Amino acid sequence: MNGNFYLDLQEVMESADSAEVVSLFFTMFGKAVIIDTRSFGDQGPLVQIMPMVASPRERLRSLRPAFPRVNTLTVIPWPRYVNSLVTLGVWDRIVRRLADSGHDEAVVDCASVLDELRRLEKAELGAVVSGQNYYTVWSSNH
Repeated sequence: MNGNFYLDLQEVMESADSAEVVSLFFTMFGKAVIIDTRSFGDQGPLVQIMPMVASPRERLRSLRPAFPRVNTLTVIPWPRYVNSLVTLGVWDRIVRRLADSGHDEAVVDCASVLDELRRLEKAELGAVVSGQNYYTVWSSNH
């Protein structure tokens, strides 16, 4: 899974530093991490796992309706293992940006979101090995 997929890490890092909303999505288990760095009133940034959606427009509709309109949404397909977010420094970059905003709750949410992503990935890989929800396309019927 970490094989032949191109990933522009510099572009990902720049998005983590500047986009108002980042959607990192994992096609392997059909979820996306939404990092909404905006604050409005007494509500701070949001870090949450959500189902994948069909389009960026649909993602924008799924965000916090009471907030002002999103100016920048970056959608990033993540073709690698969840832990590569950490090893490549992407997750630390996100956490640092949220910490710099002064909203400690969002930083705490990052830790639980990362744990949940790892759990979802492990469950999906277990399903692959056990054959749950998967089937053989070609069999060796000799």
